[in-house]
Amino acid sequence: MRTLSVLAALMTLPALAADPAAAAPNPFFADWKTPFGVPPFAEIIEDHFLPALKEGMVRQKGEVAAIAALQAAPTFENTILGLELSGQFLDRVGSVFFNLTGAETNPQLQAVNRAVMPLMAAHRDDIHLNAQLFQRVKAVWDQRANLKLAPDQARLLENTYKGFVRAGAALTPEQQLRMRAINAEQSKLGVDFSDRVLKATKAFQLVVETPADLAGLPEGVRMAAAAAGKKAGKDGKWLFTLDGPSIWPFLEYAQNRALRQRLLTGYLERCNQGGDTDTNAIVSRVASLRVEKAQLLGYKTWAHFVLEENMAKNPKGVYGLLDQIWMPALEVAKKERAELQAMMAKDLPGTKLEPWDWRYYAERVKQAKYDFDEETVKPYFAIDKVREGAFAVAGRLYGITFTEVKTIPVYQKDVRCFEVKEQDGRHLGLIYVDYHPRPGKRGGAWMSNYQGAWIKDGKKVDPVVVNVCNFTAPAGDRPALLTSDEVRTLFHEFGHGLHGLFYAGRYRGTAGTPRDFVELPSQVMENWSMEPEVLKLYARHYKTGELIPDALVAKMKKAATFGQGFATVEYMAASLLDMDWHTLTDPKPQDTAAFEKASLAKWGLLAEIPPRYRSPYFSHIMGGYAAGYYSYIWSAVLDSDAFQAFKVKGNLFDPATAAKFRNEVLSKGGTEDPALLYQRFRGRDPKVEPLLEKRGLK
Repeated sequence: MRTLSVLAALMTLPALAADPAAAAPNPFFADWKTPFGVPPFAEIIEDHFLPALKEGMVRQKGEVAAIAALQAAPTFENTILGLELSGQFLDRVGSVFFNLTGAETNPQLQAVNRAVMPLMAAHRDDIHLNAQLFQRVKAVWDQRANLKLAPDQARLLENTYKGFVRAGAALTPEQQLRMRAINAEQSKLGVDFSDRVLKATKAFQLVVETPADLAGLPEGVRMAAAAAGKKAGKDGKWLFTLDGPSIWPFLEYAQNRALRQRLLTGYLERCNQGGDTDTNAIVSRVASLRVEKAQLLGYKTWAHFVLEENMAKNPKGVYGLLDQIWMPALEVAKKERAELQAMMAKDLPGTKLEPWDWRYYAERVKQAKYDFDEETVKPYFAIDKVREGAFAVAGRLYGITFTEVKTIPVYQKDVRCFEVKEQDGRHLGLIYVDYHPRPGKRGGAWMSNYQGAWIKDGKKVDPVVVNVCNFTAPAGDRPALLTSDEVRTLFHEFGHGLHGLFYAGRYRGTAGTPRDFVELPSQVMENWSMEPEVLKLYARHYKTGELIPDALVAKMKKAATFGQGFATVEYMAASLLDMDWHTLTDPKPQDTAAFEKASLAKWGLLAEIPPRYRSPYFSHIMGGYAAGYYSYIWSAVLDSDAFQAFKVKGNLFDPATAAKFRNEVLSKGGTEDPALLYQRFRGRDPKVEPLLEKRGLK
């Protein structure tokens, strides 16, 4: 599209000089000569970020000031497209900085984060609360019916206008001052919360000195704990932490009940014991600020504000879905509890089942009922083979290929990078994979971008995506052997990666999707991971190369719905807790512990099942998933229904269905209403029944 001359001028504003005091030339102020233009990680040091981020803010302020000062009448091209093109330098620096603060942080980066987040909050406010700029945006919005915009242009206009209004552009000057103060305080609280959760998580250690206390633990778990102990300077001892690959196997297999209690208590009581890692006051304050901010903007609650932009539309839509699943899941969980209690009575007559007993006796019951032990499948789930399996599924579905490129810079030695090509050999993008825990990586798993796809100056900008996880690490001479849950997580995050790789929209501002739709591309990939036909593509014994036996696959499939009551209830308890926090109507401070206790009691959560996340370390809802943690179950309805489209064809790799899913969902991003995208793919609205059947809740 041809742009007005002012837009060309915006992109050629003179750059400020790099900080002359920098210890090394700042690579953010130069063109990157790396393969595919990826970040030159080895050249970037912590001192480079703050001056580059500040420069990015200066540049974008100049760009938007030029738009606001235009004498020409506001148009889509000179105002909306101008804003879309602004901030590219800031985005370039920010993509590297914020990815590293999640995956490879350190005290210096944390200090930069504390310094820059209030500046970024103020920067966003300076743009959105610029009255002159908003009047231009509003003028284009008001004439939208006569502009004959393409669907993606109309979506970009809507996103831009709503972005200003939802940031407070239509408020009075006095209200805007208060909005600025709220945003500044929230930015500081968010950084403080994240730092405290990371510190508390990494600080906890369970050191086992007596071999007898390892009874029940599989060999691989012992080896990993011994390696962790040695790395921590505790030779001859076994170290267990709150990282997923360490805590969950211990709770599933360790016979020592007292140690199970100690480890789970350490997990549940993180950030809840006073001192410099306690977050209760932060959680309460953020909840209060969100109520105030929502009501400043004319919404009853923070959930009403957030959900207006999601498929659910309002709290009633969320609770309506959760209600359909909560009671069936709770009833199944009660039956599971009875089975576990009966098994426990054989070991400890008269002893009540507790949260630290659930996973241990669940494994015992599963073995007794289905003759299936998770440890029997792990040798077939070597991490490289699982990754190759995920790549193979994408290849079968979409014709794409993955080739490792070892000349590409990486930010940590264990990170690997793969070039992705279309079936005809055209370059599609890059995907980094970063799979194992380390001290500077936050918990969980996620996908992000170092560069998003869009069309710049008529040419496609190729995506660079990253999958970051915390999977079981290699131990001794054994490769990393994954659990079934870790296999599903690898496929899940890879699905997010495909969404980023396939986006074919023209604009950066239409790439994102609502929270309750964005999990569809990830969760639908999980469905392929454990299909017998797909297991034959990657599940080979790490020593012998033998394909996973049909008998073992049959056992695994038979046991697939076991424990779904627990899994669904612990997840939904966290979702309901999130919604309760964000449907508060009074901004008065809350006693965090008392509020959480009342919320969970109201829903009848079983005492033996803690919520997946408790308030003091519920990072999802302190960030972008506030009033949105329900999204995983909302998207689970979509993904279960979407996978049925392949199942009914009798071909898990049906090319027509795959092409339709890519073209109507994966490539569209947020260019259109997600409900319409799904309807075009499926030919109708989604149904909840496939999810209930898949989880054994019906």
